[in-house]
Amino acid sequence: QVQLVESGGGLVQPGGSLRLSCAASGTIFSIYVMGWYRQAPGKQRELVATISSRDSTNYADSVKGRFTIARDNAKNTVYLQMNSLKPEDTAVYYCYAYLGRVDYWGQGTQVTVSS
Repeated sequence: QVQLVESGGGLVQPGGSLRLSCAASGTIFSIYVMGWYRQAPGKQRELVATISSRDSTNYADSVKGRFTIARDNAKNTVYLQMNSLKPEDTAVYYCYAYLGRVDYWGQGTQVTVSS
């Protein structure tokens, strides 16, 4: 079994920054893709960003130019640097990992952007 644990969420003012981290632990042979999804109250879960084992990245249009995803394969950890945060970024952010036929999700971490 694999577990994903997120950290770094919290309350920040508009224009501020946060960095989320997600560490995968357990029996891991290979993680093909890691990423972040988010879900705001009353909204569907949406993709934020993903990164492959070969560092190919994908971003939602709403976060391009503001968020940066990175991973440390040796540590099985993915990061999300969030800059110029907006109130509409407020959501629960979930870490995601695809291990080939198997998907894993973290518990989620709350990000609140408010004055």
